[in-house]
Amino acid sequence: MKTLIAFLAAPLLAAGAMASAASPEASIPFVNHGGVWNWQADGSHGLYVQDQHRRWYYAKLMGNCFDLPFANAVGFETRGIDTLDKFGTVIVRGQRCPIMSFTLSYGPPVKAKKG
Repeated sequence: MKTLIAFLAAPLLAAGAMASAASPEASIPFVNHGGVWNWQADGSHGLYVQDQHRRWYYAKLMGNCFDLPFANAVGFETRGIDTLDKFGTVIVRGQRCPIMSFTLSYGPPVKAKKG
């Protein structure tokens, strides 16, 4: 029976390892003490965040954060530690928007010039 369980669990473990290797989770230390340089909303589903070293990250949110596209300011809740990662929360106009994943990014897409 143990062999059967190990045989069935092996593909699931391999798939989980492949998914985490494709997009490793990242973090920004000292987020509430100058760690964030810039940010840009990606609609209501995500947020591009730039750290003080000018590296970009993408915070994919668990659900819609309806006020995010119209916000002039956002807050970051890190629950005790001063590091923004996938366990953090973005706060927009009192709405709490939990982060689902926080990964390195190339930054927000460049807007096309009007011709």
